[in-house]
Amino acid sequence: MEYAEWEPVYLEIVRDLGLDIGEDENSVRVLKALTLNSDLAMDDVLAEAIGTEVTVFGDAGSLEEDIGKAEPRGTLISAGSATDRVVEAGIAPDIVVTDLDGDVDYQIEASGSGAITLILAHGDNYDAVVRYAREFRGPLVLTTQSRPFGTVANYGGFTDGDRAVCTARHFGAARIFLHGFDFDRPRLRSGDDPERSRRKLEWARRIICDMNPPGVEIIMP
Repeated sequence: MEYAEWEPVYLEIVRDLGLDIGEDENSVRVLKALTLNSDLAMDDVLAEAIGTEVTVFGDAGSLEEDIGKAEPRGTLISAGSATDRVVEAGIAPDIVVTDLDGDVDYQIEASGSGAITLILAHGDNYDAVVRYAREFRGPLVLTTQSRPFGTVANYGGFTDGDRAVCTARHFGAARIFLHGFDFDRPRLRSGDDPERSRRKLEWARRIICDMNPPGVEIIMP
């Protein structure tokens, strides 16, 4: 997804959830500054890594059951907060898409094992960016949900799961298998606002399902 297509959706999300664009962009500038000496990867690396078939792992309660129902296929992309469960299931993700929530140690471990990590910086994860960004040793792609610039990309999407799907679609995936996705029941952690989490899932459903382009098949177990 190009930014011209994503921008009106982003601005609608900003209005719906009360986000601060300036804080989003400030967090991105900090991420960029902290990773000057990191192994930054560009579009060609993702284009080579993402095939026509992709499995995206989300963090819904059904993840392990979904993995048991259907063997993951193609390029394996883990939404950040699902990575610990994916690794514990014996699966090594090829790509991790994260805004640095969940058990970040597993995400850092996956990076050290060669996974490409797409790190999103936004207004709500500034502290996590400062704490973790320099810990990733594998290839990094810096991303924003606002306007991309320089080495900072935006392939569309808002939550880790739908950004993973948007990234797969951007680089030519034609069949995307979703494991661990539930658009009706958010998996809440301590301190989560249930209503805000529900609205985020509504956006994820819209981005993945309603905005799915012709020629791309979304498959759930």
